[in-house]
Amino acid sequence: MNLTSLYDFIEQNERSMVALETLLTSIPALAPEAGGQGEFKKCAALTEWLLSNGLTDIERFEAPDSRVESGVRPSIVVTVPGANDDFSVWIMAHTDVVAAGEESLWEANPWTVIEKDGKLIGRGVEDNQQGLVSAAFAALAFVKNGVTPPHTVKLLFMADEEVGSTYGISWLLKNTKLFRKDDLILIPDGGDSKGETIEIAEKNIMWLKVRVDGKQIHASRPDQGINACLAADDLALRLHAMEKKFNAVDSLFEPDHSTIEPTMRQANVMSVNIIPGTDVFYMDCRILPCYALDEVLAESRRIADEVQNEYGVNISFETPNKSESPATPVDAKIVTRLKKALKEVHGINARTIGIGGGTVAAELRNAGYHAAVWSTLDEQAHMPNEYCRIKNIIADAKTMINLMAQD
Repeated sequence: MNLTSLYDFIEQNERSMVALETLLTSIPALAPEAGGQGEFKKCAALTEWLLSNGLTDIERFEAPDSRVESGVRPSIVVTVPGANDDFSVWIMAHTDVVAAGEESLWEANPWTVIEKDGKLIGRGVEDNQQGLVSAAFAALAFVKNGVTPPHTVKLLFMADEEVGSTYGISWLLKNTKLFRKDDLILIPDGGDSKGETIEIAEKNIMWLKVRVDGKQIHASRPDQGINACLAADDLALRLHAMEKKFNAVDSLFEPDHSTIEPTMRQANVMSVNIIPGTDVFYMDCRILPCYALDEVLAESRRIADEVQNEYGVNISFETPNKSESPATPVDAKIVTRLKKALKEVHGINARTIGIGGGTVAAELRNAGYHAAVWSTLDEQAHMPNEYCRIKNIIADAKTMINLMAQD
């Protein structure tokens, strides 16, 4: 298949790509946890744009959510029929974004795209609208040029990625049968500035909320109290030292080892002359896949029992976040075909990596699907003055075209 006309279509539609980015940023799609009303209005505007531009095979899926005015969190699937429907080539992006944060840190209104020095600046332009726009125009290139891809192409523009995916990919996996085991799944929601890394694995993630209860007392009489802060400090250091026990190394990841870090701490007392009777802190655990999180949790409990006995405190745990997933094999079709596309289009010899963060790929992998995370980006997600490079939207669209066109 000669792809020149499809690549030319991408080059010729740079301004249309910028316009779509501008439209999407102008409609904040914030989760109710961030004070927003979800993706309803943004999804409606995106659907109207897709229909008006010739991508007409669209299905809408609505996860119920009583917290938003619309009552639903919508995701849409766009289909471009292929010559064969033995498997589908999926490209997935999310429509929700995070809040702008402190707006004084922005050059201008974060919900109005600014074009400057080959960049688009605005909330969501990179995370994840860059991938969305590249995918939409890659699919559109086939439709506008009258070219049928060898296999069915599907685009999933989903809700609720930023706050746990309960109303997005999690809901879709539980309530639909969209995916088949042989499908190829690309998620353009992470990468590097050269587009040469393909994420195939994630560290297991656990957030550990630790509550230490002692006895509050005036600071002049520590002998009559039980200092929860002191016990908590000791426990945090001992939990951090578990890195020496779970000490395997895997060069797929950076850093190449498990990390167990004390992070957030809740306020305990309001005065310096009070010994706290309660102290609450959190541990962020990023564990190599060779260890089960239950192993780490059991060791944490053993250590906590030691501290509990030594200090006379009571220690309880909660796990507000706990997720683990298998890796996508390095020889999975999505990986080998993506590598081929990057080589043919850009001359890039891509390599596979693992990451410490979490993406929707983990849920797909847990469900038995092979997914790869890749994009060409400067990792601006969630930052003030978030930007994407226009050339990256174009380059990634061409890579996606090649992936869609492989027989």
